[in-house]
Amino acid sequence: MHLKVFGAAGEVTGSCYLIECGSTRTLVDCGMFQGKSDEKNTAPFPFNPADITAVLLTHAHMDHSGRIPLLVKEGFKGDVYATLPTMELVKVLWYDSANLMREEAEWKTKKNSRRGLPATEPLYGADHVDKAIPRLKAVNYDEKIEAAPGVSVRFRDAGHILGSAILEVWLEEDDKKVKIVFSGDLGPQDTVMERNPAIISSADYVVIESTYGDRLHRSNAESREEFREVISAALRDKGKVFIPSFVVDRAQRVLYELTLLRDEGVMGENIPIFFDSPMGVKATEIYKKHMNLLSSEIQQYINLGKDPFSPGKLKYVTSVEDSRAVNQVDHGVVVAGSGMINGGRIIHHLKHGIWNPINHLVFVGYQARGTMGRRIVDGEKHVRIAGEDVMVRAAIHTINGFSAHGDRDDLLAWASNFTTDPLFLVTHGEPASSKAFSETLERAGMKAALPSPGQGIELKPNGSAPPSLKERPVLL
Repeated sequence: MHLKVFGAAGEVTGSCYLIECGSTRTLVDCGMFQGKSDEKNTAPFPFNPADITAVLLTHAHMDHSGRIPLLVKEGFKGDVYATLPTMELVKVLWYDSANLMREEAEWKTKKNSRRGLPATEPLYGADHVDKAIPRLKAVNYDEKIEAAPGVSVRFRDAGHILGSAILEVWLEEDDKKVKIVFSGDLGPQDTVMERNPAIISSADYVVIESTYGDRLHRSNAESREEFREVISAALRDKGKVFIPSFVVDRAQRVLYELTLLRDEGVMGENIPIFFDSPMGVKATEIYKKHMNLLSSEIQQYINLGKDPFSPGKLKYVTSVEDSRAVNQVDHGVVVAGSGMINGGRIIHHLKHGIWNPINHLVFVGYQARGTMGRRIVDGEKHVRIAGEDVMVRAAIHTINGFSAHGDRDDLLAWASNFTTDPLFLVTHGEPASSKAFSETLERAGMKAALPSPGQGIELKPNGSAPPSLKERPVLL
């Protein structure tokens, strides 16, 4: 039995793990690489997709699910197991991704033709999404299923986004039995949108994310106060607030926070809020369909007879023409994708507004290396947006407390539930963050290792006596 790490090692994106057990090959996630690593998306898979028996999908975000249509394109014919909300969300995300890649390929092809270069092909198309969707199989939370011969799995709530899951995976080969847990992306312990991450106490190995493994978020109260101050300042300045947002979970969180500010009277009755994301509108409808899976705070708000995702003066923007018209509005709040400003409608909004010092740009999510969002957060004052050099004069704000990821202490609290002394394999973080969290685990008396991209780990049955630090798995 082996685990091979083919993504999210030494970086945040591209989650992909291969479990080899007997004659079966099972993937956990098959995500897109983003930021500086996006060229990896076009590289051949380091395995034969036709040999993969099944895919276990932790959640819908593209850095975990985005290359599954490509996997199908390249010959995968197995099932993709996920929760029902994840299935519904990836349908929206995959078609949108295929459309964006098609448009980008067409643009690059026109540019190449003028230079005598060959045409550019998208990574996959809508026809491949059509073929991938029937492979999705719904799994209930807490239901244990056999995903492949010798591979059983139970999906547990990860508290990250709607439908997100921690995976408990039991492997059996000959007379050997091993349990490995994949954290997926973990939500905070003090949740607002989702329920708390499920407590799991036993495993031989735990693959744990470390996106914010080297830092702490502000509390919900502090983050809300910070957001209130930003909105209030923008209202005083009579400017615009631009909020680049991931359309799944973060956009809904932002809409909820704006709803609360409207309830409190912080926002005047005439301040428009533009939700400029057709995909985000679809994702919000899926959230409304599964309100029972959301947090107690959201449930209480619903019990008051209110819609948590519909602040007054909210305008859904769907057409390109209506999106462009938003640029003619001088005062208001604009929520648009993408969350890292590496595409989407937020691009043209910032082109028309980031140069104006009365405007505000609010980041409410992680900004990967190589993205425009990260460059702005790091202080770049001149950026090239949609082919034009633009000066950054708008006030820049970062509110990490709205993140759907737990911080260092949240991750440590979840890891501390294990009573079987497992080996923690720290992934899904930039090198400094993963290293820092690995050291945090070891200071707390736990065992931790940092796998490198492409490394394999021999999985050994530990029973009631897990290996000591000197007996860590062999990296192949």
